[in-house]
Amino acid sequence: MRVFLASIPLDGARVVVVGGSEPAIAKLRLFLNAPSRLDWFAPDGAPATIDTPQGAPAPAVATPSAEDFAGARLVFIALSDAAETERLVGLARAAGAQVNVVDQPHLSDFHTPALVDRDEVVIGIATGGSAPILARDIRSKIEGVLPQGLANVARMARELRETVKASVPDFMARRRFWEKAFRGPAADLAAAGRTAEARREMLRLLNVAAPEQGVVHIVGAGPGDPELLTLKALRVLQDADVIIHDRLVPEAVLERARRDAKRLYVGKTRGHHSVPQAEIESLMIAEAKAGHRVVRLKGGDPFVFGRGGEELEAVRSAGVPVFVVPGVTAALACAASAGIPLTHRDHSQAVT
Repeated sequence: MRVFLASIPLDGARVVVVGGSEPAIAKLRLFLNAPSRLDWFAPDGAPATIDTPQGAPAPAVATPSAEDFAGARLVFIALSDAAETERLVGLARAAGAQVNVVDQPHLSDFHTPALVDRDEVVIGIATGGSAPILARDIRSKIEGVLPQGLANVARMARELRETVKASVPDFMARRRFWEKAFRGPAADLAAAGRTAEARREMLRLLNVAAPEQGVVHIVGAGPGDPELLTLKALRVLQDADVIIHDRLVPEAVLERARRDAKRLYVGKTRGHHSVPQAEIESLMIAEAKAGHRVVRLKGGDPFVFGRGGEELEAVRSAGVPVFVVPGVTAALACAASAGIPLTHRDHSQAVT
């Protein structure tokens, strides 16, 4: 391991950015939503063509002095003047700050990793400054796996930490509790912003006699091309214990699921329903109540001729947590893939 990643608390920390170029403004964007004090010096000026982020402090056009670095925890410098850069690095270090000089690792005390930012959950990918483009490519892959609401899960865990510690004093038992909570419907509910339901489910888990609770996701698989699955559909598919799928879901889509997931085929054709609708709904509920993560996978969008609404009502009535993941409806996708616009200002201005 050539580099060691460490997290720096930003509450009340002073961060200084020096430079008016796009690389400097990119550093500004990193801290706009952080609980730190942000100061910006642009002695080289901020080009009018660069989109200054909303909420950024007004830049001081003057060159920062030694006093301007006093109390700074982090300093980022992005200037084209090499001699001036080295001078400012010396001033910042003398003030006790850690310094990062953009694209100059030999002058930097630390490197900025590619960050996956989910507020309370932050993941860094570092290459020691040798391959930042590679780090960004890895970040984009991770971005697609993590839900946007992950911060809600971490926030709920923080709020309930002392309650859980008091209820489950044994360390190993407490670890098993958190593993169950983060892999179950409580985490799904929190990530979806359903905070009250998530807290109820988390507190239910504190009852050691509480039965394992599963969850149902009603997912649209799109028109058949696995690359047209939404990021969320792919994520829940790869996390499913049980997949209940229709005839129109191709093998190429099912292959994106976990290899050990149980697959249940409930396909229908006109005039021949191999499994009655009521039985499908009962199956979804039974698998979830057995503690499984269930994906009800349908072609296209589940609410367009998919009876997804009926299944949603049935699962919800059974008291099982249920979520809907929309899909690209086949009718729209087929026209688009054939290069046929369904609306065009010169020819068609409505879709019926």
